[in-house]
Amino acid sequence: MAEVNLTDEQRETLIRWSRRAKSSQALALRSKIVLAAADGLSNTAIAAKLDCHAVTVGKWRSRFVVAGLDGLSDEPHPAPTEDQRRADRAGRGAHPGAHPAEATHWSRASMAAESGLSLSTVGRIWKAFGLKPHQVETFKLSTDPQFVDKVRDIVGLYLDPPEHALVLCVDEKSQIQALDRSAPVLPMMPGMPERRTHDYVRHGITTLFAALDVAAGEVIGSIHRRHRAAEFRRFLIKLDKQVPAELDVHLICDNYSTHKAPVVARWLPRIPGSTCTSPRPTRLGCAVYIDRIPGAGH
Repeated sequence: MAEVNLTDEQRETLIRWSRRAKSSQALALRSKIVLAAADGLSNTAIAAKLDCHAVTVGKWRSRFVVAGLDGLSDEPHPAPTEDQRRADRAGRGAHPGAHPAEATHWSRASMAAESGLSLSTVGRIWKAFGLKPHQVETFKLSTDPQFVDKVRDIVGLYLDPPEHALVLCVDEKSQIQALDRSAPVLPMMPGMPERRTHDYVRHGITTLFAALDVAAGEVIGSIHRRHRAAEFRRFLIKLDKQVPAELDVHLICDNYSTHKAPVVARWLPRIPGSTCTSPRPTRLGCAVYIDRIPGAGH
């Protein structure tokens, strides 16, 4: 049984491959096999843990010892055909670091000019291989060492809320334009849709504070002229009055300055049995904290 030793970089790469949503199932399984082998497990123990055959475990253990991370990829395919070469030319924009001159992404026209293929051919090849050079996805990595525990705390409230408790997701929409049409809206009639004038009159802006009851899907909202901590505290007072006194209340808010202002921080401890936890970051990078307001009177 070949011994597997991993560098920190190799271990980090294998963990990322095993957890990444877009990794193939085969690559994820091979990464898990190597990680388990590096922890000293036998082929039989790894096979039982990952629900695969011991021969499969031995194969990828040996491949990794010989070729490292490159050994986890599939064997090289035969020489490409002319169609494959044409597809490779048309898919050049999908390779890392491949950008057209004086542009950030390939277009069908620039790819056709670069590869010598027609626009329609480039389009068909992109569609066949699922290539979308114009599409960009974003990601955010948290540097908080307690990130996993905090995410579990938040997600746990959503997926498994406590008994005799109400979980509310709180957010706000500020600077909503209060518009009014210059003429009354004509209602819908048989064969005729609702009609309204194209122009409107502005009546300033307003702010909506809202709390979503995760279990029931109901929303408790409040409209205010301004978006300050004082208005947010009045919104919390409204929640306090509308939620039954026998229920514990869990508020999940983002880390906006309005939510953690001194006027709010001073008000919460006055509620019997209330506590306020520290900021909790989310997967998107913004912070979330939970205001637990349990007991009678919330």
